[in-house]
Amino acid sequence: MGVLSRFRVEFYECLYTRADALFELTDAVLCADGPVTSLVELTLMAEHRRGHGAMYDAVNHGWLEPRRLRRLLASTPTAEVLAWDRMHPRLQARGPWLDHCGELPLIHGTLIRLKVKHLPGDRDPKPVWLWSSKTGMTSEDVDLRWQAFLRRFDLEHTFRLFKQTLGWTVPKVRDPASADLWSWLIIAAHTQLRIARPLAEDLRRPWERPAEPRRLTPARVRRGFRHLRVKTARPAGVPRPSRPGPGRPPGSKNRRPAPRHEPGKTVKRAETLTEHVRLKQLRG
Repeated sequence: MGVLSRFRVEFYECLYTRADALFELTDAVLCADGPVTSLVELTLMAEHRRGHGAMYDAVNHGWLEPRRLRRLLASTPTAEVLAWDRMHPRLQARGPWLDHCGELPLIHGTLIRLKVKHLPGDRDPKPVWLWSSKTGMTSEDVDLRWQAFLRRFDLEHTFRLFKQTLGWTVPKVRDPASADLWSWLIIAAHTQLRIARPLAEDLRRPWERPAEPRRLTPARVRRGFRHLRVKTARPAGVPRPSRPGPGRPPGSKNRRPAPRHEPGKTVKRAETLTEHVRLKQLRG
């Protein structure tokens, strides 16, 4: 419980603008009874003590420090890593190089050797070789790449949880900065679910199988997070009473229309390798 409370306090300190509203919005995402389908519905929950106007203002004008939050979210598995700079792979006329004419180039990069000290089931791990197209990498750059490789199996399930349960794609925001802010809030919410995993009770449905202790999925942890939240730190301040603004006068035109962007277009490509070769030969 202390680890979860410490994370919540440090996460609140990463929020620089509209901190209280953003923190309570994250709690509402965690304590919702079902999948998040609307931001307005989150403002009706007890965990969100502010109105929907404060929520929209926080999403559109709030800000957090990404670097500070990255340091808070970072975790380092036990592994032995070696890296060699300016190593190039042997390219072949396949994939993205199908349409290349002439001799294939030499692309220098960084070769990484990863050896994990322990695997589940006491298996003897074999070294894994990775390659990155970036040269001159620092130790932090190397750590970022092999940690992302170890987490590759979790990506599909994590993104599905983000979209279907936590409502990652629910807000239709206009500003890319607002989309980035909402993404960071979802990541922080998911991290709290992982930290609360050994603390939560299994509130399973009648048709679900019992889960092993301390092995609950994030979706099951979220069902009981409301009971854990009252035992953790809640640094957000109490909302102050205020009056709604005057708004735009009736009958007046909107002088600040939202920018509109044209959708991108895709180029039709050949579907088979034989057709690619034939078109390449025609082009000479």
